Amino acid sequence: IVMITGATGGIGSAIARQFAAEGAKLALHYHRNRAGALRLQRELAQTETFAVRADLTKESDTKKLFAQAVKRFGCVDTLVANAGAWESRDVPLHRLPLKQWRATFDGVLTSAFLCLREFFQLVAKQKRGNAVLIGSTAALFGEAGHADYAAAKYAMTFGLTRSMKNELARLAPHTRDYCGGRINCVCPGWTIGPSTASQLGNPKTIRKVEATMSLPKLARPDDIANAVVFFSSDTLAGHITGQTLVVAGGMEGRLLWQPGE
Repeated sequence: IVMITGATGGIGSAIARQFAAEGAKLALHYHRNRAGALRLQRELAQTETFAVRADLTKESDTKKLFAQAVKRFGCVDTLVANAGAWESRDVPLHRLPLKQWRATFDGVLTSAFLCLREFFQLVAKQKRGNAVLIGSTAALFGEAGHADYAAAKYAMTFGLTRSMKNELARLAPHTRDYCGGRINCVCPGWTIGPSTASQLGNPKTIRKVEATMSLPKLARPDDIANAVVFFSSDTLAGHITGQTLVVAGGMEGRLLWQPGE
């Protein structure tokens, strides 16, 4: 039983498809895109799915989200905390409104906290469970014009992931038959999808981005989804926790390719 937040986005829907291919039952969270959630449900007819709306910045909505999932499926084995908006406009820090800063932190970090808190309460009862957080390469290299997003994702990728690995392992202890509760983070780089379409429609932007990557190509949502499914598997990743996996073609914070190469 897998809960995916932000399931209607490019990466979220790819994650849902990959889990469905593995036979998982899915709780598909959405906030505003009900039509997209229903389309995804129809597409994933081969498995049991449940679309549920929630504003994850609200405590009451997040509690209801998990309560509805448990009522439908009886438990939640894996939480994929994928929801989190990215402001496409560049806004330098000296012009960044406090309202945007707070909204970004709520949408990225507070939403992850609220979901993890509800999930951990379930894990304490189930004595089993793992979580995968979706970070960003902005957390590793920073991102000018998006300091709010980079800072929130950094807190999720490192502070939250590495702290929670120690708490989760106590809530769901290792036994002879169980690897123990685990939490890891996947950091996508530039990935083709609806949220990046406005930037990646410019060939100059694509060339600039790819020049920082050993593998000079943009990620597809399936590249991220494969890593998430791997981390969720107690068989494949049963001794991996508190780790951050960067799926960005060997990206560095510098130019690896010169113009014309």
